[in-house]
Parts: sequence; C-alpha cells; structure tokens
Amino acid sequence: METIGFLLVPDFSMIAFTASVEPLRLANHISGRTLYRWVLISKDGGGERASNGVGVLCDHGLDDAPPLPTVVLCSGVGGHRYDDKAVLSWLRRAAARGTNLGAVCTGSHILARAGLLDGYRCTIHWENLAGIAETFPEIEATGELFTIDRNRFTCAGGTSATDMMLHRIAATHGEPLAIDIAEQMLHDRIRPGHAQQHEAIQPNPGMECKELHAIIRLMQDNIEDPLDLATLSAMLGQSRRNVERLFRKYLDCSPARHYLGLRLKRARQLLSQTTLSVIEVAVCCGFVSATHFSKCYRDHFGVPPRNDRQGQRVRVPVGA
Repeated sequence: METIGFLLVPDFSMIAFTASVEPLRLANHISGRTLYRWVLISKDGGGERASNGVGVLCDHGLDDAPPLPTVVLCSGVGGHRYDDKAVLSWLRRAAARGTNLGAVCTGSHILARAGLLDGYRCTIHWENLAGIAETFPEIEATGELFTIDRNRFTCAGGTSATDMMLHRIAATHGEPLAIDIAEQMLHDRIRPGHAQQHEAIQPNPGMECKELHAIIRLMQDNIEDPLDLATLSAMLGQSRRNVERLFRKYLDCSPARHYLGLRLKRARQLLSQTTLSVIEVAVCCGFVSATHFSKCYRDHFGVPPRNDRQGQRVRVPVGA
C-alpha cells in the first residue's frame, strides 16, 4: 500500500486536486484492495480553500504530518507568487528524506522556488510556462501534459493530473487496472506524458488543419526572435499565399496579426508572473523598442503594460 500526502496551498486548483485523488480511490474500488491511502496537509492543519471558493478540511499541518513516501503539491491561482518559507523548508526536508515529490498545476513553480527541480525535467500549465522558464532558466520546463523524472513527477493541471496518476498506477499495478479506472471515469483515453498541452486540447477548429497547426507551433517556438512570413512558409514547404489563405480561412486574420497576438499574450504572462522590467519583457517577446511594445500592448489589451501589471497583482475576491 502506498500512502500519498496532498499538500494544499491557498487557491489550489480543485479540478487538478480531484483529478489526482479520484484515480486512487477507483484503484482501491476496482481492485477490491487498499492499494492507496491519502492524507491532506495544509500549513497549519486547518482547512484550505481552493480557487473556486470551496473549502477542504485537512488531516495534518506541517508540524504533525507523518513521514510520507510521496507528497503531491497542489497549487493553482497565484502559485508563481507563493513564497511561504515554512512550506518551502518542509518540502526541502521531505526531499532530503528521499520523498517522491509531485506537483500539479502551478505547483512546479513552488518546487522550483524551493530548489527541488534543479537538474530535473518538469512541466507546468501552459499559462505559466514562460514565467517559470524566465525565472528559473536552469530548469528544463516542458509544455508536456506531464513529466516523470526519477523521483519528481509534475503535470500541467486540469485533467492531465488524471493521466499522470493513471500512468503511475499502471507502472505499479499494471495497465489493465489503469484502463478499467479510465473507463469508470469516462476518460476516453489515457494520454501519454509527452503529448503537448496545446495538441491535446485542440483549442479551435483551425487546429484540425495540420499545416496551420505546424505554422502556429513555429510561431510559438520563435517568440523572442520572430520569423518573417517568407521564412515560416519556406520552413514548412508552403507558399506564402497558401499560408495567408489558411489563416484567413480558419482564423479570420492575417499571419502577422496572429503572430503579434501570440507575442503579446506571452508578454502579458511574463508581466504577471515574473519581476522582469517592461523593457526586458519587450525584448523577450521580440519587440525592438519599449515604445513600440507599449503601443502594440495598449492597442491589443486596452491598457499600457505597466498599468496592466499593477492591475494583475490585485487579488480577486473568491467567487468574483
């Protein structure tokens, strides 16, 4: 029997938490044996509230939590700003004892801040990928659904937590059990960890067009040094006219406009998740001057980047 501790921090993601626990419950139910048990931990042992406003009672605080072979850190909104010294120290002590450490949603950012992902591959929700890459350049952060690297396992959050847990269950108790659990959850397939987050979610009908998808992936991979349309087209063996036609047909915009939107979206993530200056964010997103960046940002989002950064730091009340 494996005992897993779930460490909940304020505003943790409820969907990622339940998507992690339910496969364990069903493993016990379907097998007819207690393969897993779990305990819930918060800093002080009291309840913790998820980002959706639902409170969860916990079994232990940091001071009375038993030694555990596996701990999963559950984070969510604001995880990139979470910096509780007591929690970070507790995680470091657990790692020193050889505890397997996992993280869902933005929990990877907290593990990274504790220095517990140095030398490991990890993943995080796509919204936070740029932030963790800039804040911790020594860490190999991927855009995968989940990543298991020795005694660290991390996932992007949401339903990817189910895929990660099913993979761990299959590795220990066999694939047939994992498949039975997936069927019980109406989880149509167990996705592999190496699947890319954007590929898995199919964000819009245009993603069904493989050529368009490939071009957008190239754009996403070349934010700091944007490629011109002629280069993008040549890299994929497409004519410039055909690329423009694809964007007009599926996304109702020009390639340049879509590319600019991707760069500005990345800029907004960096402004909210890092301490980089406005000019540093501009450079990271391929803008040649702060003035041009600010104008494009204001035209796209309706506010200057400096004002937007201040606005995003205001805490939104639960339920708002």
